[in-house]
Amino acid sequence: MKLYIKNMVCDRCLMAVKSELEKLGLHAISITLGEVELETECTETQKRDLLKSIRSLGFDLIDDKKNITIERIKTVLIDLVYNKNNVLNSNLSDYLANDLAQDYSALSNLFSEIEGITIEHYFIAQKIERVKELLTYDELTLSEIAIQLQYSNVAHLSNQFKKTTGFTPTYFKRLKVKTRKQIDDL
Repeated sequence: MKLYIKNMVCDRCLMAVKSELEKLGLHAISITLGEVELETECTETQKRDLLKSIRSLGFDLIDDKKNITIERIKTVLIDLVYNKNNVLNSNLSDYLANDLAQDYSALSNLFSEIEGITIEHYFIAQKIERVKELLTYDELTLSEIAIQLQYSNVAHLSNQFKKTTGFTPTYFKRLKVKTRKQIDDL
């Protein structure tokens, strides 16, 4: 049985969901971002209990096919920004179409219809939040961040950062209170 879970965005999310499954006696064959495959079908009671426990952690079960597709798009984009640096060898539309085995225009139309923004704008928002995170850590130069996030150059990163946040990366770095958004709030 496959379950689709909203807001799973990192390895800690995987561990949290795995822990909740184990508490309920549900055995997973695999757990990936946004998806859990169970050994057996779960009862309505088990599903209700799972829903209650994962909601307390900020997750949710998705049953609707459109929302499953939207969550899969978001998961691929988040994984691309946070875990797969320099993997994007083709353009974003081809990458998504190949990864999700669906026509990009259909994915794009569905995403825009449900989310109210384009896939590209969502991807840019994810990248800018990642830039904010890396600037806060103060371990990489702006040039290294630009390379890591596949910007063509520092000027492109800086322009996109300022357009999105209203600040230059340098000004943001000097702020005492850094305003960052949680991934699932983008």
